[in-house]
Amino acid sequence: VQLQASGGGLVQAGGSLRLSCAASGLTSRAYAWGWFRQVPGTERDFVARISRGGRTYYADSVKGRFTVARDNAENPVYLQMNSLKLEDTAVYYCAADGDYGSEVRTSPREYDYWGQGTLVTVSS
Repeated sequence: VQLQASGGGLVQAGGSLRLSCAASGLTSRAYAWGWFRQVPGTERDFVARISRGGRTYYADSVKGRFTVARDNAENPVYLQMNSLKLEDTAVYYCAADGDYGSEVRTSPREYDYWGQGTLVTVSS
């Protein structure tokens, strides 16, 4: 299984970016998908999740600004980030969760596969 997040870059505060997650070696529709972010020296934090059925869940810090959605089989999930703030600066990771439970899972330990991250830098 290989996942790769892309679409990061340098953007001014208030701007937008769209992150994508490329996936191979798994059946993407069989997984729930999550986005996490991490600032060096800190823990990896939950950002957003989309279930197999399309239900979405967001961290309070991004609610109303970020949108997670399913895409196609090769790029199963994207994260649209609007109204970016300085504090959104981080490395962003996509992750796949193969559990069939119904609860919202926000801990990185609950996800089965991880991609290489993509750096998002928000400048003033």
